[in-house]
Amino acid sequence: MLDLRPISLVIGYMLVVLGASMIIPAAFDFAAGSQDWRGFLFSAALTVFTGLALVLAGRTAQEQSLQKMHLRQAFLLTSLSWIMISVFAALPFVFVKVHLNITNAIFEAVSGFSTTGSTVIAGLDSTSAGTLLWRGLLQWAGGVGIIVTAIAVLPMLQVGGMQLFHMESSDRSEEKILPRIAQITQTIGLIYLGFSAACAVSFWFGGMSPFDAAVNMMGTVSTGGFATSDKSFGLWNSPAIDTAAIIFMFIGALPIMLFLPALRGKPMALLGDSQVQTFAAITALAVAALTAFQWANGINDGWRAFRYAAFNAVSAISGTGFMNTDYGLWGPFVSVFFIYIILLGGCSGSASCGLKVFRLQVLYLATLNQIRRIMYPNGIFTVRYNGRPLSYSTISSVTGYLFLYMMTFAASGSLLVAMGMDMTSAFSAAATTLANCGPGMGPIVGPAGNYSTLNAPQIWVLTITMLLGRLELLTVYVLFLPRFWRR
Repeated sequence: MLDLRPISLVIGYMLVVLGASMIIPAAFDFAAGSQDWRGFLFSAALTVFTGLALVLAGRTAQEQSLQKMHLRQAFLLTSLSWIMISVFAALPFVFVKVHLNITNAIFEAVSGFSTTGSTVIAGLDSTSAGTLLWRGLLQWAGGVGIIVTAIAVLPMLQVGGMQLFHMESSDRSEEKILPRIAQITQTIGLIYLGFSAACAVSFWFGGMSPFDAAVNMMGTVSTGGFATSDKSFGLWNSPAIDTAAIIFMFIGALPIMLFLPALRGKPMALLGDSQVQTFAAITALAVAALTAFQWANGINDGWRAFRYAAFNAVSAISGTGFMNTDYGLWGPFVSVFFIYIILLGGCSGSASCGLKVFRLQVLYLATLNQIRRIMYPNGIFTVRYNGRPLSYSTISSVTGYLFLYMMTFAASGSLLVAMGMDMTSAFSAAATTLANCGPGMGPIVGPAGNYSTLNAPQIWVLTITMLLGRLELLTVYVLFLPRFWRR
């Protein structure tokens, strides 16, 4: 029988930390004279109480069982931890002034923690500082969480070809999962904090208030996309702020562990990486295409067109979801174009989501190899990625993941259409939630809108889609296999 005590213990500690962190927005609201501090404190008490109960329930888990957590426990812990944190992170949204119902509150929390950036809250400009800060903290923590998951957990679980990114120094056995995560988290945390500080200072110098700079920084480095205004970055209309956002959104979509050797004097570890080079090339092409489209259609001209193209293209392809203009008004071509780059996503080992560039690279290399086999039946060809040979199991894992990804996108979009949404809104919402990007297309969920007018069944479909996209599908789907629960 699967031992749940280590899982209970770990999730319990996570909830205790989550509950304690709710004191931060409570303090902001108390200082500002907002009564929302009561809602945060009540939520904190309930969360900490539940966390302590889970810790006590798992207290009999010996340290040895934590040191040797196996694959089935790792799968279950990964999914349950994200679900439990999202559910309890939703509590403040129910008890503070925004008074979301439980469906919308969970959607908002999942959107924040999964760094999606879709929102059901209208009137952000008049929302309390504590609520805005809580949204920011959720996505900032979620950015770290998904990086750790992508680097330490998914390669070990061999999800969607992630085994390509097993760290050379890591233990490749099924044991020592948690100690390895702790070591990686420490390294990631230092780099992440450095980028966060640089981003916040850049926004502040660009003209934001210290509070806006801090909260919008959290949505930028995490590629989360929660802003402090309904107008997003269009509120400031500042080329300096837009430039800083473009830089840090792009950085957020790059493999964070490659910055460590780069900062130690080996820049080619980052600049010479095949995935980084391909991502940079695709981003440059997307910016050029959107700039040319604006020029050709008289939408914007000169550097203004380039600025809007660069900001919104980087925001979409990194999965951030910020906007500085309503690009939904640019026409149907742009709508389809943005759905494509949203689904693509950034690099593996980053805060970004989506299909990930490396999977398209693997698919391309495998296809090219198959063409060679057809042309030269007796030839022996080896598929290589970043100079290393690709195994058949890795290629199979990637192709299977891509198929499952597109099937999930088609199924969620079709469900939304069946529930009454128009085609553009339905499939763009499915794309943006699966790719954890934020705004969709159309008048309802487009850049100028939000998800507050959707009904409960539609919200639940999109909430599940966000979690599936953030946890790379297979981490969740495997739990529904009867064989998973057999000894």
